[in-house]
Amino acid sequence: MHSRVRTALLWLPAALLVAGCDNGPIVTPTPIGPSVTQTFTGSLTRNGGDTHQFSSLSRGTITATLTSVNPDSSLAIGVSLGTWNISTSSCQIILANDNATVGTGVTGSVSGVGDLCLRVYDAKGNVTTSQNYSVDVVHP
Repeated sequence: MHSRVRTALLWLPAALLVAGCDNGPIVTPTPIGPSVTQTFTGSLTRNGGDTHQFSSLSRGTITATLTSVNPDSSLAIGVSLGTWNISTSSCQIILANDNATVGTGVTGSVSGVGDLCLRVYDAKGNVTTSQNYSVDVVHP
């Protein structure tokens, strides 16, 4: 092979790599931190709901799992995750499961540090007597 052809073939991958760059801003992603488990409990009544606020410390996967409903462990209730709005003290729902039963819930991802919320609610009027619940939230 001629030396010019060999040199051109050696530089081709570098030229393609540079051509693929858009010269946009360099963004450093928020590091993924260790997971934290928080347990939220409460009592749910007919057509009622509870909201619990918490914070993520980095980006990563977030899950909310209904771990108990008592006295009716077969009851389907609502479990949702969202972002906490400090100015209005409200939860903007992002992910919801209106038919969560013990062992189920919702899973998503969080992009960085922020105020989040868990909402547990009687989605379909299934609660006829007061039900105690427990939800484990695992988040970064």
